[in-house]
Amino acid sequence: MEKLPVYNLQAEKVKETELNPAMFGVAVKESVVHQVMVAQMANARVAIAHTKTKGEVRGGGRKPWKQKGTGRARHGSIRSPLWKGGGVTFGPRSNRNFSQKVNKKMKTKALFMCLSDKVNNGLMFLVDKLSLAEGKTKEFVGVVKNFKNILILKEIKKSKKTETGNQKSETSDQKLETGNKFDIKRYKLSILVVLPKSDKNTFRAGRNLAGVKITTADSLNVVDLLKYKNIIISEEALPVIEKTYLKN
Repeated sequence: MEKLPVYNLQAEKVKETELNPAMFGVAVKESVVHQVMVAQMANARVAIAHTKTKGEVRGGGRKPWKQKGTGRARHGSIRSPLWKGGGVTFGPRSNRNFSQKVNKKMKTKALFMCLSDKVNNGLMFLVDKLSLAEGKTKEFVGVVKNFKNILILKEIKKSKKTETGNQKSETSDQKLETGNKFDIKRYKLSILVVLPKSDKNTFRAGRNLAGVKITTADSLNVVDLLKYKNIIISEEALPVIEKTYLKN
């Protein structure tokens, strides 16, 4: 079993814990992860665009002119798709179904692949206990500041003017060196925090920070694990993940 260090909220290593290879030692298959990701995004898609057919557009019940003898083309309704203000042919409908079926075993396997990939690339971090009593944003910022030398953060460089005169901001991934001053506004955060159960104060502390999402261990999904670069997991959440997703 692979061991992973456990930190406290001051980013101090307090111990090591063994990871279950059935969840964190799975070989990654990109095709499986991709299929589950596409299915999850498709199932979350909501069809909003809606057009009316000629039978749904108001009016057009009377034939605009008689069939023969006028010299004009024959028409049966002014709400024909050929007419301005008429119905739409093969337009988007709100009753479209984009859902895709994925087997539970495949979805769980893809989830374990993402967790294993985070461990292999040093992007998953364990904390002994993650609870912010006051529920203040500055508390969460303080935790990020403590972990600044461990997390992979994307620095937002000063914008440069292009040839067209537009400003373009550049970013770069890097681990901060010890002693550097930390200003959270200079960095683009990408952190997924996993708690063992819902914690109102901790959720409140992180909800105002862009690039930060706080979730519970029984709500993990492939899209979130792929979207966020750094994963901070409470040690107490590990048995919850095992109980929820690892079936004996």
